Amino acid sequence: MEIVILPDNQAIGSLGADAVEDLLRRKPDAVIGLATGSSPLAIYDELANRYSNDRLSFAKARGFTLDEYVGLPADHPESYRNVIDKDFVSRVDFAPGAVRGPDGLAQDIQAACAGYEEAIARAGGVDLQILGIGTDGHIGFNEPGSSLASRTRIKTLTRQTRIDNARFFGDVLDAVPTHCLTQGLATIMSARHVLLVATGAGKAEAVHHLVEGAVSAMWPGTILQHHPHVTVLLDGAAAGRLQLADYYRQTYLAKPAWQGI
Repeated sequence: MEIVILPDNQAIGSLGADAVEDLLRRKPDAVIGLATGSSPLAIYDELANRYSNDRLSFAKARGFTLDEYVGLPADHPESYRNVIDKDFVSRVDFAPGAVRGPDGLAQDIQAACAGYEEAIARAGGVDLQILGIGTDGHIGFNEPGSSLASRTRIKTLTRQTRIDNARFFGDVLDAVPTHCLTQGLATIMSARHVLLVATGAGKAEAVHHLVEGAVSAMWPGTILQHHPHVTVLLDGAAAGRLQLADYYRQTYLAKPAWQGI
């Protein structure tokens, strides 16, 4: 797990976009895992700028989103399919239908989840998974207590997650759905490279457990300690509880250029 502490969102967006651009130059038909929420927005903004400047193309690439609310109408602005389209997909040149997400309106939820896993496998698996992390350590919607071997499934959101997400629903807690479909922890672990972004002091406790704590279902993101290629991009506030923060800074500054990200 590589920890990179950067001065601000702009630097995070630039380095995260570098990872995606490098991947697309090596493999134009790459499969990218797309997270919603505020954490990856700086990366998406930078990628959209680079696309506008003819630096890269997503025309042959495919994408899979992490999760989706259960029961939100297809045209609801907070449906994650609509959110990722607004924040990123519609701003670049993905082919029609190249990005898909779990079906939160499916009549047969279990079949829909199994089908989503099969679709990822048929695509060859995710090359680069973009992630955020919740204040309680969840990744995707894998809440505390999630099985470390879990695959795409339905989950009940914790009250804390619903409180955190109420800002997207007019600060009305009751408007936030109770259930979601989410890629499981084992699904996320199957990605070849994981790029996790966390900013702000509110994420410092979760980041501390993610990087320096014990692997535990109570802090689901800690499973990433067992992944062979994880890059964690942080601002100073999110890194505020890391005991080895100075070492991580020194390590990144001394990193050989040939290693890339």
